[in-house]
Amino acid sequence: MYGHPYDPANIREQDVDEVARQGERMLAWLEAAQEDLEKIVGTGEAAAGQVKATVDVNGRVLDVRYGPRATRLNSHELAEQTLAAVGEACADAQRQTEDLMREALPGYDPAEANAQFERLLDDWR
Repeated sequence: MYGHPYDPANIREQDVDEVARQGERMLAWLEAAQEDLEKIVGTGEAAAGQVKATVDVNGRVLDVRYGPRATRLNSHELAEQTLAAVGEACADAQRQTEDLMREALPGYDPAEANAQFERLLDDWR
C-alpha cells in the first residue's frame, strides 16, 4: 500500500524501510514501463472541435489542426482556443499516465501522492 500517513515526529525504522521499498518498486516500474509511457499520445480539442491538438507523454506538442470554421475566430480567440486544446491534450496524456501507474502499482494513486507532496511542501515553507 502506498501513501501511509507518517508522523514526522515519530518515524520508525520500519517506516523508512517501507518507503524505500515503495521507491524501489516505483523505479522498477518506471524502467519497465518506459516503452508504454513513450507510446502515450494525449488528444484535446476546443472551439466546438475546430481546434485539435496532440501531445506526447511529456506535453510536447506533436500536432495542431484547425477546422474550416476556426478561421472565423479572431487571432486572440484562436490563440486561446489553441492553448485550450493543448491543455486538454496534456490533461489526457496525464490521465493515461496515471491509469498506467494505478494498473501497475495497486494501491498507488498518483493524484493523491501529488497532493500529499504539495501539502508537505506547503508545511515545509
